[in-house]
Amino acid sequence: MTTAYPTIEELKSQAKRLRQAMEVRRTAISHSAALELVAHQHGVRDWNTLSALATRPNWEPIAALSVGSQVCGRYLGQPFSGKILAFAGQPGGGFYKITIHFDEPVDVVTFESFSAFRQRISAQVDGSGVSPRKTSNGVPHLVLDI
Repeated sequence: MTTAYPTIEELKSQAKRLRQAMEVRRTAISHSAALELVAHQHGVRDWNTLSALATRPNWEPIAALSVGSQVCGRYLGQPFSGKILAFAGQPGGGFYKITIHFDEPVDVVTFESFSAFRQRISAQVDGSGVSPRKTSNGVPHLVLDI
């Protein structure tokens, strides 16, 4: 899923209109506060993130994630939901290192008489949130639903 963001000029215009509407209601806000509110309206954490996404022509869906974001997906074929504890781009570009704490432990063993639960993992993912490493049957270790 890819989100197309308005241009920087359109976003600044939205902030200006918001500021004017707030002044009419006698609740004046600063221009920077209006920019932050516009960013929140677009579902990102702050203006810097939104402006970076708006100027990036072929942005990757994972770029909208940050530390503290809730994510869900599949780890070793098992569904999960959790919170990002660490997130960073790797040198050379194209891949990201991510650490996720699962809301509920995930059983990563498919054998019926044995279990191994994981609640915190670190992995490498590409811009689509898919791990380049795969299990023996070709399924990516980690797939984020973003």
